[in-house]
Amino acid sequence: MKHYHSLEEVSIQNAWLTIGVFDGVHRGHREIIHRLASGAHAGGSPAVLLTFDPHPASVLSGQEIKCVTTPEERAELMGNLGVDIVITQPFTRELASSTAMEYMTRIKRSLGLKRLLVGYDFALGRGREGNPNRLAEIGGELGYEVEVAQAVSDESGVISSTEIRKLISTGNVEEAGRLLGYGYRLGGEVIHGVGRGRTINFPTANVDYPSRKAIPSNGIYACWAHLGSERFMAATNIGFNPTFTPDRQIPSLEAYLLDFDRDIYGQNLKLEFVSRIRNELKFSSVQALIWKIQEDVDKTRELLTKSMMDGGR
Repeated sequence: MKHYHSLEEVSIQNAWLTIGVFDGVHRGHREIIHRLASGAHAGGSPAVLLTFDPHPASVLSGQEIKCVTTPEERAELMGNLGVDIVITQPFTRELASSTAMEYMTRIKRSLGLKRLLVGYDFALGRGREGNPNRLAEIGGELGYEVEVAQAVSDESGVISSTEIRKLISTGNVEEAGRLLGYGYRLGGEVIHGVGRGRTINFPTANVDYPSRKAIPSNGIYACWAHLGSERFMAATNIGFNPTFTPDRQIPSLEAYLLDFDRDIYGQNLKLEFVSRIRNELKFSSVQALIWKIQEDVDKTRELLTKSMMDGGR
């Protein structure tokens, strides 16, 4: 898979293309991506996905939308699904003001577009004029076909990135993972903290996570910790450590890796959220905190062992 950061960086022919934000690359997204990859490859054409960063709604509303996946995470997931080329186009107000014909002409020039797959509610261009019918009209002039995919639903309704962001923000990582088709992940470089965990025999890895990513609500979670190709059980805390730092303003992300004793400062650690254990609490004593952490560790081991036995993530 090749990842480009502008449409103008690409020059190919006969591309099959789908366009959208695809934040999270969830189960609904995967339906159209599978159709794209299988159809393109059957005809010997490249499968191309055009996405945007930052989120268009964030640019147009002026309000930041926390993402489920960064552009790099998104591209990796799409590559694993058979996409040959991912283009992460910078989204600007200028781009939003383009007409559908103007933008599709740019796409045709760079990709030699042969077939366009879009969702039933997709639209691009000024005033969202480029709906599937309009894109088909333009395709008749520019020489590409349009295929429209319907929404993917399950018993809870249509699967959407918006709903998944809400689930993550409320700590319902189990349901978010079910809709995504994989456990929600949040990670970054392991940095030095104050070292308090080591003094109570529960040393934690402090993770410098991207501020633009959605973060689960404060609390304790059972996670899989991914360190390179290795995987460990981890009791993970998100919050402000009210027992020690009640005035903290930005939530910390700290993971206690079970059965682990190595120096991993400076390394990248990814935490895959499986289940929420409890809310973050303030304790009256350090001993009370230690007892509760041990309960959390035991619960983490129980939940993740059950997840493995059930064939889960």
